[in-house]
Amino acid sequence: MNAAEVTHIERPTTDSKIFAHTRWDIVPALAGLFHLFYFLAMYFLFPYTPLWIMLIMGFVYALMINANINGVAHNFIHNPFFRPNWINRLFGVIESVACPDENGETIDWISIYKHGHDGEAESPWGYVFLSFFRDNPAAIKRELARRGNADVRWGTIELATFIAVLLTMALIVPTRPIAFINWRYMLFFLPFFYLGHCFSYLNGYFRHYGANPDKPIAWGVSSYGKLYNWIFFYNGYHAEHHFRPKVHWTKMEQFQQQIAQLQKKEGVRVINHAHMLGFLDPNLPGRGQRSAETAEAIS
Repeated sequence: MNAAEVTHIERPTTDSKIFAHTRWDIVPALAGLFHLFYFLAMYFLFPYTPLWIMLIMGFVYALMINANINGVAHNFIHNPFFRPNWINRLFGVIESVACPDENGETIDWISIYKHGHDGEAESPWGYVFLSFFRDNPAAIKRELARRGNADVRWGTIELATFIAVLLTMALIVPTRPIAFINWRYMLFFLPFFYLGHCFSYLNGYFRHYGANPDKPIAWGVSSYGKLYNWIFFYNGYHAEHHFRPKVHWTKMEQFQQQIAQLQKKEGVRVINHAHMLGFLDPNLPGRGQRSAETAEAIS
């Protein structure tokens, strides 16, 4: 069997008029919708719910942001779930309201090396806690423009929708619609919103730290825990994803088995923990060692 046969994987197909690849995509789609309803439920429950319960809900929401960005949204970007394009556009708006992630992980303008020094990866502390504030709207718009005017238009709609929803929540108290400035809810919500994105950046850092930028098959770091990959829709198979970004999440395990010997030969890095807990890896390389990303790597 030659290399081309080893790395080939059949894309899932379906006769569904709704789903583009497989009916299994209803699972991440429903997960995205659940996240939206959870986001709205926190807003409406806040005036009636004890603070200790809301704090638990807020922390769960932060974890959901990480799972949504790196699981649902990530897969949706590379393999849109639906056959009708208007449903894909609508789902994109829903995702942007639940946990906006303009980066989309298609172009690596948030490389772990971008703010490092002497060719080394940035400290995880700086990357995790500062990346949220580094998004460049102009760069995002330029990237969307390269894909076409339709993406620019829909990217603008998604961002405007999120801003409108957030402003509504910030201004209107649900128990007293005439009363304005919902500052108590914003004081509760914004820290968990930020924390969720920090969790996502922590996940992203250890998906790439310690990998090999000189070998495409080893650009990412993989983690094969069953529960982790069920929750994150096989985003743990990240070296495989970098190697073949269009492999559908339902085929990722099969694809890894096909290329396992090639991965072993090329030294693909695998960790035993979920990526967000990658700092617990006993074999974590020192920061002087190069890892997976370069400034222009494609996720």
